[in-house]
Amino acid sequence: MNFQKILVPLAGVAIVVLAYRTYDWAGVAAVATGLVMWVLLHFTRMMQVLKRAANRPIGYVDSAVMLNAKLKPGMTLMHVVAMTRALGQLLSPKDTQPEIFRWGDAGESHVTCTFVGGKLTHHELFRPAQDAAPPAP
Repeated sequence: MNFQKILVPLAGVAIVVLAYRTYDWAGVAAVATGLVMWVLLHFTRMMQVLKRAANRPIGYVDSAVMLNAKLKPGMTLMHVVAMTRALGQLLSPKDTQPEIFRWGDAGESHVTCTFVGGKLTHHELFRPAQDAAPPAP
């Protein structure tokens, strides 16, 4: 179970109650203002990431190898979309867990990422075989 979905609202309510007990309604107003600002900052970041991603082809990244090097388990889908500046190509059925996305580059390399609950659990790089023989000395 994702405790973050429960703990964050509970922490917000606890801070509001503490502010009321300490500073009365002026404290509630100050804390509520801070919480609204925090929500607006996250919303603004999400909109900026999606606005940048809207201008690129789905599933395209400049370098799949560099993306693979930057990925770490536990990253959110939003963070990966912000890094690639493109939405991933959905490979799994819609609205099922785990979600599998792919980002590819012009050299036919691609990175396949598996997300469970919006967090990266596994990523794999595929590079096409080089058909050309090494140059002779």
